[in-house]
Amino acid sequence: MASHIITPDWPAASRIHAFSTTRNSTPNGSDENIGNFDSFNLALHVDDDAQKVKANRQHLVEQLNLPREPLWLNQVHGHRVVNAAQFSNTLPAADASFSDQPNHICTVMSADCLPLLFCNRKGNKVAAAHAGWRGLADGVIENTAASLNESPHRILVWLGPAIGPQSFEVGEEVRDVFIKALPASVDAFVQNRSGHFLADIYKLARLRLKAIGIETVYGGEYCTFSDTNQFYSYRRDAKTGRQASLIFFE
Repeated sequence: MASHIITPDWPAASRIHAFSTTRNSTPNGSDENIGNFDSFNLALHVDDDAQKVKANRQHLVEQLNLPREPLWLNQVHGHRVVNAAQFSNTLPAADASFSDQPNHICTVMSADCLPLLFCNRKGNKVAAAHAGWRGLADGVIENTAASLNESPHRILVWLGPAIGPQSFEVGEEVRDVFIKALPASVDAFVQNRSGHFLADIYKLARLRLKAIGIETVYGGEYCTFSDTNQFYSYRRDAKTGRQASLIFFE
């Protein structure tokens, strides 16, 4: 696999195909000259050159030998989940998609927010979710898991690259939202100055998954903010590109 593609380390069925991109190594940019969007930006909504983005998307399809164009979402930091098989040329306003049909590619983009990939053990149901703190608090994880219509112990989840626990500072009001909904969330926050806390978005996701019975959770070892060579980071750079995380089954 190319150096700019991450493949989840998880015991998914062999028919499952899952990937997460980085910013590196594309024909439309260079690792030696990484700017706001170079080199493998996949987002059309961030004021990058649209033709370069479309070329990057086509390169992704060709390099990964994808069966079709991924379903790109109009992500709104919410909790709506759509059926990927019901969309083709439209751009649904949602932050997650699922599929129980082969070769429909569930895809989310991120640049600090947490991408989550879901599949069932049988390998015939998949989903992808985009979870910033708002979507996470509003239930995007729970809604995505429910869309699979599977027993929790039959669901696997991979946590893709997101901002790490040493870099994600939030205010007390954000901490209170999570603790009010799930008291165990207190363990995911460490105060670093008055009224401000470092939040562990990976731990928050694991706690929410555990609360609905999903404990087979993998990934969660990256930091998009601190790893400037591999990842775009909105919090670090503001004007920047997006990675993509995608999953489908044959």
